[in-house]
Amino acid sequence: MRKAFLLAGFVLFTVTTGRSQTTVDSIKATIINLFTAMRSSNGRSLGRLFTDSAIMQTVARDKTGEANVKTEKLIDFANIINSMPKGAADERINFEVVQVDGLLATVWTSYKFYLSGQFSHCGVNSFQLVRQAGQWKIQYLIDTRRKQGCE
Repeated sequence: MRKAFLLAGFVLFTVTTGRSQTTVDSIKATIINLFTAMRSSNGRSLGRLFTDSAIMQTVARDKTGEANVKTEKLIDFANIINSMPKGAADERINFEVVQVDGLLATVWTSYKFYLSGQFSHCGVNSFQLVRQAGQWKIQYLIDTRRKQGCE
């Protein structure tokens, strides 16, 4: 009887610890890989995390205080990352929301961005990801940027 309990416990442990990555985990991994590529100054790896038709935008206040939406090309962003010293671009995120419906995922992350070890700004990222060829890819990324209210 004791052997049966030990065997059952071993099987349960093996099954629960050997689980494959969940959908949410794989979505988070794509986003974590984005920020790892940024810290590594690896624009090529960064580019592979996006779809071919990806859109990147930032919402910020202009000089009059009105919302201004700026669109950036992925290739330009990747080139900036490539030109930076390793470790210079350090965006520290917190996953707030991850929602999934089949091939579409929405992720909201708050962040603080450090440039060469110095605090630069904070805000939120809103990601839209799609599942293509068995991989989660970023289709749309829009963020906010501010210097105050970053506690």
